[in-house]
Amino acid sequence: MSPLYLMTGLAMGIFAVALVGLAWLIRSGQFDDLDTPALRALNDDEPAAPTQERQP
Repeated sequence: MSPLYLMTGLAMGIFAVALVGLAWLIRSGQFDDLDTPALRALNDDEPAAPTQERQP
């Protein structure tokens, strides 16, 4: 019966840590803008500056 108590306590501890982590991420603003980072990958990069070839 003692392994049951041990595993239940361990599971509750892991759940509490995950809940605190989620609350911390929400308060720090990690989930404020979910669309822009995905769309940023679709934007074209600015063209590179033309390189000047050296004349021998």
